[in-house]
Amino acid sequence: MVHLDFVLQLLNSHKPFHTCPERQILRQVDSFFGILGDGKTAVIEMAAASGLELLKEDERNPMETTTYGTGQLIKAALDKSCRTLVIGIGGSATNDGGAGMAQALGIRLLDKKMQSIGLGGGSLDHLANIDLVGLDERIENTKIIVASDVNNPLCGENGASNVYGPQKGATHEMIKILDENLNLFGKLLEEKYHIKIRELPGAGAAGGLGAGLVAFLHAELQPGFEIVKDITQLEDLVQRADLVITGEGRMDKQTMYGKTPYGVAGLAKKYQKPVIGISGTLGEDYQVLFQEGFDVLISIIDKPMSLESALGNASEMLKFASFNLLRTVKIGSGIK
Repeated sequence: MVHLDFVLQLLNSHKPFHTCPERQILRQVDSFFGILGDGKTAVIEMAAASGLELLKEDERNPMETTTYGTGQLIKAALDKSCRTLVIGIGGSATNDGGAGMAQALGIRLLDKKMQSIGLGGGSLDHLANIDLVGLDERIENTKIIVASDVNNPLCGENGASNVYGPQKGATHEMIKILDENLNLFGKLLEEKYHIKIRELPGAGAAGGLGAGLVAFLHAELQPGFEIVKDITQLEDLVQRADLVITGEGRMDKQTMYGKTPYGVAGLAKKYQKPVIGISGTLGEDYQVLFQEGFDVLISIIDKPMSLESALGNASEMLKFASFNLLRTVKIGSGIK
């Protein structure tokens, strides 16, 4: 049984980055989270509050987007008496290290003048102090499990900004600023909490939200694939299968950073099963996936088209690609 609730705000501000969060303009949109049958466990998808798909392409700007709405979802779950939270952190539009989430839960992020900094990754260069006094006290008695599909560190060459910033609308100049800001943010978190957060695998997930959840809320990072694998008994199904087919919207070298298809391929190879990956498109350096357990990689796009057209016709293109794929499998298996 799943109960639905809603609360969400996404940043849509043209104010200077150093303005107080309370003075910035936030866009309100409906969101949701689920409550499991025990009535105490909430399942939250951060993309429902701070996701890339909530923005038009020309609205994407990780200097400004914030995880504030994700923090509001967490607070709403606490208001429903949930004391175990499972938070999925894929598909984000943000690059703020979870700063907005922390601000929504009562943590004050302050500049050198002890004034609140603004929302968004572009504001983190003003951060000088972290005031935890206002943190929602219910967090102390709440277990938080974070389901993450990636193992990127917070910053650096393989960090949140460099690897995922471009798909969120970041230019080369923005990426440099955002990476430096996350490095500063991570350094302050390490000094505050005495943990090595910047190099923690998964800290860079969802624009650094992984780091914020671990540091501020003492969350436990777990591979999202492992959580789903256990719930669905996937290993047993793969072991009995003749062929494994997996996929995602875009398959490229980023798939190797712990995303679900990568986990599926690894599980299939454990039992020496052939693996086919189907995706909306094949991106940069996708060929490396052939060394990571994939036998065949297929894009469903069959002719030149705009992104809008591809998204609008994805269902039909997937059906046609699957039809052709299975006919190929039929030929290879010798089935008449």
